[in-house]
Amino acid sequence: MAVSPSSYSDSESFAAALHDLANRLPDLKHGKYIQRALTVLMRLTGEEVDRLDWKILSAAMQDLEGGFQVFYPYRHIRKVSVFGSARTPVDKPIYRMAVDFSRRMTEQGFMVITGAGEGIMAAGNEGAGRENSFGLNINLPFEQGSNRYIEDDPKLVQFKYFFTRKLFFLRESDAIALFPGGFGTLDEAFESLTLSQTGKYGPAPIVFIDNPGGDYWQSLDRHIRDHLITNGLVSPNDPSIYTITDDLDQACAAISNFYRVYHSSRYVNHLFVMRLNSELSDETVEQLNEEYGDLLVKGRIEKSAALPAEQGDETVNLPRLVFEFNQKSAARLGQMIRQINELGALLPESDHPERK
Repeated sequence: MAVSPSSYSDSESFAAALHDLANRLPDLKHGKYIQRALTVLMRLTGEEVDRLDWKILSAAMQDLEGGFQVFYPYRHIRKVSVFGSARTPVDKPIYRMAVDFSRRMTEQGFMVITGAGEGIMAAGNEGAGRENSFGLNINLPFEQGSNRYIEDDPKLVQFKYFFTRKLFFLRESDAIALFPGGFGTLDEAFESLTLSQTGKYGPAPIVFIDNPGGDYWQSLDRHIRDHLITNGLVSPNDPSIYTITDDLDQACAAISNFYRVYHSSRYVNHLFVMRLNSELSDETVEQLNEEYGDLLVKGRIEKSAALPAEQGDETVNLPRLVFEFNQKSAARLGQMIRQINELGALLPESDHPERK
């Protein structure tokens, strides 16, 4: 009989729990990964590690545990992370835009993730409503209490560290929406762009939303083009990673249309596997090979059913494209996905971009 974690009140019960786990490990579904994690911890016990390091490690693991538990029941619903200033007053037009944006996204079947604070974060939770909201709160000495729209909700997660909090914003979101904000918002903006550019996040849409006629994000775009692209610091294709708009119709469409035909992707050994909501025609695949051959290490983009390594995957019935992606052209990959969404025919029964 397994020992409940709640009974780890003394060293004897803890030792019994470890012994029980060791006996069950070969039969556990993810046993090899559990063993890998335990091996790292055991290895650390024999190394010179400070007390503070152990406190950081244990607190980070508790952060991860809380996030995993909260999000797991909602793993098949697409989500949008909404970023923006905690200092935006409720009477500002941009606050109302954030409310309306979040409401529209939930009407399309998405859920909304915010940082649980005030300002734009509160607007996101207000627009989404409690049922469709998550809040990822960070313990700070100022500014960051939970807003009334997510306070005491079971989908509110408390984090000690920014890095674990950021992990869940990106790990759980299928799109990023950014409203004007301060240092924290810009940090979230550039981290999202960096991880998208390097293929560590997505492919997924990133949308910068401004006041009608506003210049907040356009000035950032000018800086990227005038300084980063001009000086060869980023690729000329990289601005295609994001969309800038002051129109909520365009903002919502940029997200929902991204999953019109494209469903998701993963690597199986050396192959990039792109799952689709509907099969592409042979002519469309040929067109993709002609226009996006620069994405390939070798070979061609080909249609495929689920690969043997994917058997048992919940997307096993979806058609696929497979190819050897060079892993350095994330912006171009996003361009190809948008073209697939325009060229592919969407079957009526697959018209559910919020499902994954």
